[in-house]
Amino acid sequence: MSNFAAMLNFRFAKDYLLHRLRAKSRHGLHSPFVYRLVDEVIYDLNNKDIYNEIENIRSGLLSDNQVITVTDLGAGSHVNNNRQKKVSDIARNALKSTKLAQLLYRLLKDLQPRNMIELGTCLGTTSLYLKSAATSTELYTLEGCPQTANVAKRVFEKSGIHDVKQVTGNFDDTLPGVIEGLEQLDFVFVDGNHQKDATLNYFEWCLPKVHENTLLIFDDIYWSEGMKEAWSIIKSHPKVTVTVDLFWIGLVYFKKGQVKEDFLIRF
Repeated sequence: MSNFAAMLNFRFAKDYLLHRLRAKSRHGLHSPFVYRLVDEVIYDLNNKDIYNEIENIRSGLLSDNQVITVTDLGAGSHVNNNRQKKVSDIARNALKSTKLAQLLYRLLKDLQPRNMIELGTCLGTTSLYLKSAATSTELYTLEGCPQTANVAKRVFEKSGIHDVKQVTGNFDDTLPGVIEGLEQLDFVFVDGNHQKDATLNYFEWCLPKVHENTLLIFDDIYWSEGMKEAWSIIKSHPKVTVTVDLFWIGLVYFKKGQVKEDFLIRF
């Protein structure tokens, strides 16, 4: 391991330890809204039949030795960085963890939004969790890599889900058009291009169409110093009233009349 990688791992481990020391469970929460969210949604660890169905699909991807060309698009860049990877390796290293994907399912089941945007389809397992939680809701899932998106398309077809709207291309080009086509934004999960400027751009593009019940979720908020800075800026925005920091992801709410407060929750 290089010195730089070791330094990054140390920084990440330190951030995680500090979060665990400072974070609360459901006890000691004085916000009725956040208490219910933590007690009934975040800490609902009961197994559900749909979990087993989707995890069986994950298992299939973990044993898929097909090699595809992965196109990695940089922030604001149209220069492609192409690499050959096995689907199994992508599934092992890039898919959202079972624990977090199932949390997203519960959050969506509770929220029941009229539209959903997922920024970063990957192989489609998280998309399945989102769509299964809100079956009648439009899901727009955006992916930068065409061949990865094709694998996800096959996953959707195999699962019998045919009404997911896949959008392929650089997020800088595709996300504004998706947002423009919606009257308002109910749910947006940002899990792509983990860089400060890109993350803040996505946040700013969403702001004109957020409302009382909008939920924005940002992935990997402690991924780097830049992502930590982006998360801090998002939390301080005057439109944001409540944030819930679960270390791995951050929840952002815009509820009017709610006292502005940031919560660190152990998960």
